[in-house]
Amino acid sequence: MITVSPEHAGVSRPEVHQVRDLAESFGVDAARYDRTRPRYPDALVERIRAASPGPEFVDVGCGTGIAARQFQAAGCTVLGVEPDPRMADVARRGGVEVETATVESWAPAGRTFDAVVAGTAWHWVDPAAGAAKAGEVLRPGGLLAPFWHVFQLPPAVAATLAAAYQRVAPDAPLTFHADRQGLAAYQPLFTGAAEGIRAAGGFGEPTQWHVDWDQPYTRDELLEMLATHGQFTALAPEAVAQVLAEVGAAVDARGGSLTVRYTTVAVTAVRQSPRPDPRG
Repeated sequence: MITVSPEHAGVSRPEVHQVRDLAESFGVDAARYDRTRPRYPDALVERIRAASPGPEFVDVGCGTGIAARQFQAAGCTVLGVEPDPRMADVARRGGVEVETATVESWAPAGRTFDAVVAGTAWHWVDPAAGAAKAGEVLRPGGLLAPFWHVFQLPPAVAATLAAAYQRVAPDAPLTFHADRQGLAAYQPLFTGAAEGIRAAGGFGEPTQWHVDWDQPYTRDELLEMLATHGQFTALAPEAVAQVLAEVGAAVDARGGSLTVRYTTVAVTAVRQSPRPDPRG
């Protein structure tokens, strides 16, 4: 699991958005990010599309447009909001309209939408401020739906990754923990998102749900995917290479491939209609 390092104890897991330099570091190799990051399960895309009252979506932290393209394929029009211009450029080349901004600073200019989604990006957003901005742009009955991939490596590979990373980057703001994997390990993040929605007001009670699925990887595919994560994007190339070489050796010991268990988790809430003014 990805966690905040003990050295950054003032930043708890749901406040990862405070580590802004990492939040905007993914564009160092945006093409690799787009090529190797996993797509979202069709069941999740279809459920969110069905729950939205219409097809006009905003994708917060759209990155290179992975989720946006999937919603477009499902019949939606999608406007991306992305702070990293390098990621935004890849998304535009893939056919996604993108405005470059953090969602907290984004100016919607009076536009409204049917759904606000965020694919493995909402943890980089202040959860209450992000939900408040979503409330501003959602039509009554509109859907706020941040969602995340949670992946679980085989124990021996996870242990190798955690130990190697801790050795080369003991002071990094984010780290890996082999003993904190899977859905339960990430629950504070999902709880924080729900609390932010409640704090913003104007939404019904948030609902958490998930889709389980498996993804096979060769050694090289896994290493390329791991290298796009925030723990690596700010590291020196030689440090990244050292960690990935050790992880690669662990995968080789398993025969050169593995299957990663994914759980894609959504926290969804519906924008409520304004209450009538009792004063008339």
